[in-house]
Amino acid sequence: MAKVRQSWDWGGLVLWIGGFVAILVMAGMAPDHRSVMRSYRIASDMFLAGKPLYDLDIAMGYLYSPAFAALYVPFMKLGPVVGDSLWRVLNFAVLTYAVWRQVRTIDPANRLWMFSYALFLAVPITAGALRNGQATILLAGACWLLVLSALEGRRAETFLWATVAVIAKPTAIIVFLLVGALRLRLIPILVLSLLSVLALPYAFAPAGYVNQLYRDFATLMTSMSVDKSIAFEMADFTAPFAALGMPISTQAATLIRIVVALPTLLMVLWYDRNLDRRLAGLAIFLTAAFYMSLLNPRVEYNTFALLAMPAGVALAAIWDNEDGGALRSILAIALFAAGLSGINSHLQDALRLWFRPVAMTAITLPILWWFWSVAQGKFRRAGAQAHV
Repeated sequence: MAKVRQSWDWGGLVLWIGGFVAILVMAGMAPDHRSVMRSYRIASDMFLAGKPLYDLDIAMGYLYSPAFAALYVPFMKLGPVVGDSLWRVLNFAVLTYAVWRQVRTIDPANRLWMFSYALFLAVPITAGALRNGQATILLAGACWLLVLSALEGRRAETFLWATVAVIAKPTAIIVFLLVGALRLRLIPILVLSLLSVLALPYAFAPAGYVNQLYRDFATLMTSMSVDKSIAFEMADFTAPFAALGMPISTQAATLIRIVVALPTLLMVLWYDRNLDRRLAGLAIFLTAAFYMSLLNPRVEYNTFALLAMPAGVALAAIWDNEDGGALRSILAIALFAAGLSGINSHLQDALRLWFRPVAMTAITLPILWWFWSVAQGKFRRAGAQAHV
């Protein structure tokens, strides 16, 4: 095992950093190729010009909050090469820091190999979102750090990461609700963060214009949760059924999302009260990321970057806590392979939309079961202290 760990000490980290540098080079050569940041730049430009940001007829294009458009202005001003590169660096840095902070919490002595191993497993899935410049990467890192900061009772950090998360994507509200349920005393901090984000655009634009943006944004979010956009193809839990010719109705899908929310909350509360403190933050964020990836009505194929990294860290934790077993190897191979579906255009067309929901469900559920087993007293390493 020592030799195996030594081989992972730097390999995954080198691949993670090297792959990101390659992404920056390719993106700099063709800024708008396979990138969503053109819509970010257009939205910021329109925000400064006082023009509408949202197309309510097709529910496509810019789907972020007015605060996102305001805060992306500096990146827009720097241009598509420098500005977009700095945006990717910000996303990359926040997610990388979240992973490092998590593995350092789990096992400081073995943090380097856990860090490298987790990065290696998650590279194939996260690379696409990094290449496209999607805010999903920033959302993942900020929500993860929000959970860790809240569990440690760090109020200032909780405010910071809550603010970054909700600016990155509105779906961060799911983590807000879970953190509020876990730490009631932090609810005022979360509310203050949300109010700050809502107030931010008023500092840069007339009140009447911002009010109209919020009305349009609310209409857009409501319609997206009820009606399916013709132009948008979802990759959530409904995608496999659609691929089989048995599409789930919008009403039924909405009901399932609501029903699953309760056991998700109960599972998070149970992990917080029963799991080793070193692992509780990871288990809680993985559960939240699983819900956000599978049951968000606007899930895209690259959205699963939100789930890949915590799954990779969890598999590293399993390796660190177990002396044997085939499950950890099978899940690790599956996670790495799940991100390789785009290496061939024909394979991509065959697996698009439906494959990752199935694969990530098959990977995540056994990991969540492992956390439950640890809380029950199985697989606990010598010297580990149970959460009381």
